[in-house]
Amino acid sequence: MSVPSMISMPKNALINLGLTVSTDIHYQLSPQELTQQTVARGEGVLNDTGALVINTGKFTGRSPKDKFTIKDAITENAVHWNDFNIPMDEKYFFQLKEKMLAYLGDKEIWVRDCYACADENYKLRLRVINENPWSNLFAYNMFIRPQEKDLETFTPHWHIIQAPGFKADPAVDGTRAENFAILSFTHKTILIGGTGYTGEMKKGIFTMLNFVLPTKAEVLSMHCSANMGKDGDTAIFFGLSGTGKTTLSADPNRMLIGDDEHGWTNDTVFNFEGGCYAKTIDLSEEKNRKFLEPYAPEPWLKT
Repeated sequence: MSVPSMISMPKNALINLGLTVSTDIHYQLSPQELTQQTVARGEGVLNDTGALVINTGKFTGRSPKDKFTIKDAITENAVHWNDFNIPMDEKYFFQLKEKMLAYLGDKEIWVRDCYACADENYKLRLRVINENPWSNLFAYNMFIRPQEKDLETFTPHWHIIQAPGFKADPAVDGTRAENFAILSFTHKTILIGGTGYTGEMKKGIFTMLNFVLPTKAEVLSMHCSANMGKDGDTAIFFGLSGTGKTTLSADPNRMLIGDDEHGWTNDTVFNFEGGCYAKTIDLSEEKNRKFLEPYAPEPWLKT
């Protein structure tokens, strides 16, 4: 097992989860170690700036039609079931979880403990289990990192089990295709298989918080970026993906709160995450400068 000094592998907890614990389980590895392993395994390359570049294969984005929520006593009458809140019978959750754990049982895996929600009043403990090191590196970047002392007694509220190489059988597993992302609020688990797109983990947690925070804690969950002025004033920026939320939140004259997912309470706006999820396709200084130019009101609004 690959484990940093002074940090204990949660071996018994993984066994209780149903995972076969082998000598090939890596826990809380550093970004440097995860990058080196990814390159050594031929799963990524370094570009000319030293950044790790991954080809996620068939899926380069989320697959909304293949995302399911288990319909049970918690969700049956609380979720608006429709074309994007798609119900699934609990038996398929048990079935796929068992298959996934068996699939991972004889493989090298990566485990990371982390948090969602920066506000201490709402912080949730997450345990992420990945089939490859670069997915675990994504979790390191995306979620909030615990202190080493916090790991001594870390007990997760939620699990994410992600295995891109595991494919469902739609004929027997209740899915639409081989890929899937499934949330169970009763079992506090997110299952992700058949897709290498790491954003499914991030959006799985966001989906969970969208349900839990407004109903349980009276916190408004928002898909937005946010920053703060020197006097403590907070600005939030809403918009569809790719319309400039991340760019606007990076205003050099304001303090960044976060670039994508936030909670709004009576007292504060807080980030759900610990990292940035910037899109860089077609990125150029010229295109992004337009977002930061001072706003010029339309002529008919001038006084």
